[in-house]
Amino acid sequence: MSLSTLIVPALLCATAVFAMRRRVDAYAALCRGAEEGLSALVRIFPSLVALLTAVYLFRASGATAFLGRALSPVLTLLGIPPETAPLLLIRPISGSGALAVGSELMETYGPDSHIGRVAAVMLGSSETTFYTVAVYFGAAGIRKTRHTIPAALCADLTMFFTSALAVRVLFGS
Repeated sequence: MSLSTLIVPALLCATAVFAMRRRVDAYAALCRGAEEGLSALVRIFPSLVALLTAVYLFRASGATAFLGRALSPVLTLLGIPPETAPLLLIRPISGSGALAVGSELMETYGPDSHIGRVAAVMLGSSETTFYTVAVYFGAAGIRKTRHTIPAALCADLTMFFTSALAVRVLFGS
């Protein structure tokens, strides 16, 4: 039996022993935590459904392909492979959508190609901005995001513009 299969049971036992030593009702604390988690889920669920629906509609409508073609000259000028435009558009909205686009790019061009490496850097160094804001701000009950979304999108754009340069510097492609 490997050590990794024993980690979860060991953590559960250690938690139970710690709770008994502190005279804490672990079951009641677990139930309270589950209740708080479910209430947070109820608060953020509508925004998640709206966000996921919008992402699906965005991809299904062909808007990513249209915007990708429209952005192609600018991306080429900046040294970003135009093939990564759908990833650039989807990543701030949906992590799973971006992973699907990244997988398609790597399957088509190969993971060691310039496009594959740029896609990998984009996936690894950016955030699903709108999803993260919806989840965390929704859980905290914050309605006005103020400067959060513009600042996060500026960070995403900076990452996208530097990803092709980083791949060229690191891999010489």
